[in-house]
Amino acid sequence: MLYSLAADLTVGLHLFFVLFVLFGGLCVVRWPKAVFVHIPSVFWAALVELAGWICPLTPLEVRFRRMAGEAGYEGDFLARYLVPVLYPEGLNREVQVLLGIGVVLLNIGIYTWVLRRR
Repeated sequence: MLYSLAADLTVGLHLFFVLFVLFGGLCVVRWPKAVFVHIPSVFWAALVELAGWICPLTPLEVRFRRMAGEAGYEGDFLARYLVPVLYPEGLNREVQVLLGIGVVLLNIGIYTWVLRRR
């Protein structure tokens, strides 16, 4: 039970991180110092996607699932939770690179908007 809860919390943290990477630039409007957390997060997420790495939160979640007696899974967080929603055929290298580029472009757009507001 405790390990299952830890796995679920890890998924929640992972989802929060993905959403923060995508839209955290908007937080900078309200909390300008958030830029010091957001920009490194964007670079990390883009690097993970562009390099084809697996985020460390994914194996942590899988480990908690296995410790709880549940089935683990192969692949990464995006492949497990987000890709089936966005790309039902599955995640391949080309899509992963496009996601990494998309994260960077989205945030360039958000920061351009933020800077113009100031």
